[in-house]
Amino acid sequence: MHIFYMYIHTYIHTGIGAAWLREASYTSLRLGLYSPIKHALGVKKDSAFILKFAAGSLAGAIGSTVGNPFDVLKTRMMTAEGKEPPSMGTAASALFKQQGIAGFYRGLEANVMRAMVLNGTKMACYDQIQGWIKDSKLVPAGLPTQFCSAFCAGFFMAVTVSPFDMVRTRLMNQPPDAKIYSGFVDCLTKIIAKDGPGGLYAGFIPIWGRFAPTTTLQLVIFEQIKPIFGVTGSGE
Repeated sequence: MHIFYMYIHTYIHTGIGAAWLREASYTSLRLGLYSPIKHALGVKKDSAFILKFAAGSLAGAIGSTVGNPFDVLKTRMMTAEGKEPPSMGTAASALFKQQGIAGFYRGLEANVMRAMVLNGTKMACYDQIQGWIKDSKLVPAGLPTQFCSAFCAGFFMAVTVSPFDMVRTRLMNQPPDAKIYSGFVDCLTKIIAKDGPGGLYAGFIPIWGRFAPTTTLQLVIFEQIKPIFGVTGSGE
């Protein structure tokens, strides 16, 4: 039991503090800003898909910019070598000494592009699919419709985001003193040149396996708590 506890503590919980802070900033903003941005852009229920995608993309870009430092810390803590993983404070201090403030924004370009595609796909597909289901009446209204819409949105999100996840991970993990990639486009082209287009979808099944439950839970729970705070997310 002691060995099992140490495994859980050392490996599974590595980077959990940074992950919580990242989700508290990034996820809160990309979900919470979607409805206000839709209203600001005049997006309605029957508006074009691209307008819903634009609203979701903008919300994702803002959330990603705010949460990027915690994302960098989480990645460094999870990939750190040694018996004892570094604390978030230790990882932040070491990163600042080595690279300064700019170190906390490594991979920002890839992160923002990923967040725009992820949140644009997620929120636009969720809105669009939910509208189709309501119109068809194939699924009972309320929670069943929300669940089906969110699950489908999770699949399309995994399809569009997998290449960005691959590029982002490569950029964040490259050594600071020996840059392998000069930026997002350079990393993307080198992956395709070496492994072909399929290289961008390495690990797709685990990515979808992560997105399916998290997207469903996030959107369904978000729908349930919106009325408590007087939030209207339909954009009508």
